[in-house]
Amino acid sequence: MIEFGQGNLRVPKWTRPVYMVAAGTTDFRKRYPEKKLEELCMMAFRMLLEDNHLKRDPLEVKGLVNFAAYGEFADHFQDQLLCESKVHDYIGLDPLPNIGVKTGGATGGSTMLAGAQSIASGYSDCTLVMGWERMDEVKTWTGNYYIASAACKDFETRLARNYASYYAPMARRFQEMYGVDERVRAAIAVKNRGYACSSPYAQQPGRHTVDEVLAGDIVSDPLRFLECCAMSVGSSAMLLCSEELAYQLTDNPVRLYICGGTHTLRTGDRRPMRIPLLPNETEADYAWLYEEMKRTDGRWPGFESFAAARVAAYMVYHMAGIHNPIEDLDLVETHDAFTISDLQTYGDVGLTLYGKEQSYVTSGECYLDNPVTGKPGKCPANLSGGLLGTMHAVGATGIFQMAEVFWQLQGKYDYFHGRDELWARYGKHKPAEWKSLQIDNPRRGLAISHAGVGSHVTCAVLERGW
Repeated sequence: MIEFGQGNLRVPKWTRPVYMVAAGTTDFRKRYPEKKLEELCMMAFRMLLEDNHLKRDPLEVKGLVNFAAYGEFADHFQDQLLCESKVHDYIGLDPLPNIGVKTGGATGGSTMLAGAQSIASGYSDCTLVMGWERMDEVKTWTGNYYIASAACKDFETRLARNYASYYAPMARRFQEMYGVDERVRAAIAVKNRGYACSSPYAQQPGRHTVDEVLAGDIVSDPLRFLECCAMSVGSSAMLLCSEELAYQLTDNPVRLYICGGTHTLRTGDRRPMRIPLLPNETEADYAWLYEEMKRTDGRWPGFESFAAARVAAYMVYHMAGIHNPIEDLDLVETHDAFTISDLQTYGDVGLTLYGKEQSYVTSGECYLDNPVTGKPGKCPANLSGGLLGTMHAVGATGIFQMAEVFWQLQGKYDYFHGRDELWARYGKHKPAEWKSLQIDNPRRGLAISHAGVGSHVTCAVLERGW
């Protein structure tokens, strides 16, 4: 059994605050043969410099950058090591220092954490954070083979060379443990893919029904085709600054708090531990769960939960002063690589108590417009379309989802999603039924970046700085 020592759960303290001032992205596609990787990264960088209403000229802003953190999940996809060096050179930042970050599916979030630490420590006043993935230079099944290697090759990868096969037993166990109706998982797919219809960046938007999801082909029982994300190509970027510089560049900076957690790749061999309690929880809340686990020979986190996500949330909530997530947050972006990973995360980050995760969906509080009450949802999830509807270009994913929260907090959803010229930029036509997903006066948002079967997770709280 894992027992935490006195200093293990120390809440991080930064020397100075960290602010976001600008974000940029490409759209995301299954294939992007007309653009080299460096060109995709330049697209995201130019959008960051030119489209965020900064107070200084783009070249002047570029001249303020003094550090860069780059994220890429796998060199295998394009048979090129040190891509960060090629990108750094192409966008014109040589010979400034940079680092490359790799933590599986959490690469984007971990890259943001590294960039934030450079600001918080005083190492840098202006840091570029950028991530990408080029997943179209190999066949899909080869890509799945590469991705499946982000599991323990001594244990998990012997079961299957497909990540859905790692999440399928989690879905089964979660369903059995908490009595979850599979229609709840299907509703998540319908919601997220539907929200993607408002995004010019989305790879696979779609208006589906729960019955259509459940009638789809099974990828790995019980997960069906529309419950699984796709492989993507694209890049996203964020500019982080010190407080002084942030207010020189924009009147609408967003403060960033971010922490991480880790856990074993061996999902079948997770050692038990007591649940680290979030500020809104008590031991009494989980007395029933510990008893149920004894009865069923279960343990926490088992197959049902992600300890890395819980530890990251524990750290960042104490750091950012979050007392009750469902009340204190106005929106969340979760890592919905599969509908089950989305559902599991609700309990990990305290949107509900463990065992009550499906209530976040069935109550309607995860929607922009609550279909149950007819009122605004209390804390909408994945208005970006998430990984299911919009993208999973792995190194970019965590950065893109934070960019979506950033634009929501600035009140700029319509500007970055609704302009006809933006849709045309990516060779698309804005749908006649396009709908704004801007939340009314949001103050705080959360973004999860998640790796593997929960090996690395970052949890970021974004807060309006004005």
